[in-house]
Amino acid sequence: MASTAKRLLEQLSRPGPYDVLRGDLALVGLPGVVFTPSTGFNLPAVAFGHGWLQPPGRYHGLLRHLASWGIVAAAPATHGGPLPSHRLFAADLRSTLDLVTTLRLGPDGISVDPTKLGLAGHSIGGGAAILAAAPGEGAGDDARQVKAVATVAATQTMPPATTAARKITAVGLHLAGDDDLLAPAKGNAEVITKEWAGPAQLRVIPKMTHLGVTEGTHWSRLLLQGKPQHTVQRRVRALFTAFFLTTLAGDDTYRELLDTDLKAARIEYDNRAALTNA
Repeated sequence: MASTAKRLLEQLSRPGPYDVLRGDLALVGLPGVVFTPSTGFNLPAVAFGHGWLQPPGRYHGLLRHLASWGIVAAAPATHGGPLPSHRLFAADLRSTLDLVTTLRLGPDGISVDPTKLGLAGHSIGGGAAILAAAPGEGAGDDARQVKAVATVAATQTMPPATTAARKITAVGLHLAGDDDLLAPAKGNAEVITKEWAGPAQLRVIPKMTHLGVTEGTHWSRLLLQGKPQHTVQRRVRALFTAFFLTTLAGDDTYRELLDTDLKAARIEYDNRAALTNA
């Protein structure tokens, strides 16, 4: 079983079968970027929130990777300053989902299924994704339409992401790093996962620092802990892909990866079976 999960982890860490198109959300009124498969109708879609001081460009590889596996992935380029509004950032993530759902994307009219929506994010972007998924946290009454939320190194927000987690019935996947000094696994990620109202899992990635999932160089490395880590990026891409293909696209091909405890991404907490049997 572990050998199968390891094979799936390796498979999903590589680009998928789809050619990828890139678009500019600013053309429809919201600064940001969107990556889509080159063809497809009624696709799943994910809005991704960047980390503190991080431009969306530091996650283009992750977004492109999701698109190569058939998932529309978009990221607003807002609230990138030192004092972002977490509530408004969450609203922008919701607006991003609205845009990719209502617009025809690409020259061949690529479309998104409004019943296959997810949210994701790194650092404060992870916290903002949680706020965006929680009813009553500025996300509107339609927040329950979000079916899945994935975070990596999620940090606290205002209002608190840890409190918002109690309202979310969507499936959650939370990743934390063993070597992350700013968002340690035994911190917000653990509290968020245990407070989660719906099925949720916390995985810890060995040697991951706070900036491990980011790409390229950026001046914020002088202020924040860590640097881009290729192995971490591959594992996050694989786990996010498996999670969203399973929860949004309804593809059980990769479910075993999500169910198996791996040395490369060990399961620290998992309440999915308990809620399923309740």
